[in-house]
Amino acid sequence: MRDALHVHGPLSRGAFAVAVLVSLAVLFAPPSEVPLAPPGVDKLVHGLLFTVLALTGRWAGVGRVVLTSGLVLYAALSEVLQGLIGRDATVGDWVADVVGLLLGLLVSQWISRRHGHSSDRLA
Repeated sequence: MRDALHVHGPLSRGAFAVAVLVSLAVLFAPPSEVPLAPPGVDKLVHGLLFTVLALTGRWAGVGRVVLTSGLVLYAALSEVLQGLIGRDATVGDWVADVVGLLLGLLVSQWISRRHGHSSDRLA
């Protein structure tokens, strides 16, 4: 039986779809629906969100180059759109997104290597 992490089936694609939908809800919620939080918490949320997007994207079989370029662009675009809807648009949030993305890719690669699979296959 194949390792479940290496099956790019409905579960992995569904997990990635859910991660994308959650990111849309979190990143584009109206300013009135964004809870107050201590300083820095928003950076953690951004980083965690993009870590999950990277992990689930790789699990779903999205290629590393396509996923990385798409998520970097998505992060930048989300900051521009947040500014247009009255939320804070900051370079710091974009940096947190990219750091989260890179962390997710590293964890994905580590999982893949740990299970003896090519890093191109997934995690």
